[in-house]
Amino acid sequence: MATPISVEQSRAIPVDVQHAFDGTLSIPLPTIFCRRYALLPPIKQVRGQIGTWGQVGQVRTVVTSDGGTMREVLTAVDAPHSFSYQLSDITGPMRPLVDSIEGRWEFTLKGTGTLITWRWTLHPRGLGAPLMPLIIKMWLSYAKQSLEQLSELLLALQSPKSTPS
Repeated sequence: MATPISVEQSRAIPVDVQHAFDGTLSIPLPTIFCRRYALLPPIKQVRGQIGTWGQVGQVRTVVTSDGGTMREVLTAVDAPHSFSYQLSDITGPMRPLVDSIEGRWEFTLKGTGTLITWRWTLHPRGLGAPLMPLIIKMWLSYAKQSLEQLSELLLALQSPKSTPS
């Protein structure tokens, strides 16, 4: 089996840690991961989620716009510092390349805001190992644009709603 490979991307967002954690955990995935980057597709929908996402052991199926799917299990929640998940049963174009992925989101105080770090540990399949440098390069850009989108969403959620006059 190929050696696992870790990759991460971070972004500072001017919201408090609790708001960043709560918002990231609860925002629907297609809202954050709504754009393609190179060969990495946006998330089209989530199936099978029961209740609000946030309880260890919850399971859902992530569906990408290229027809791929992944089984996601929430493996740890340490509010408001981090949450982790496992992606497995990968289908579609990524199936020959990646066996599973461990994901983790971390939230740390940075100045008057929060540094959000998104980390993936990829477990490549035999065919995927030689392509990992390319996949990592694409993932870093995909993660950067997703964190930019998350920043906009968290800032919008934080803004007070205007009341009618």
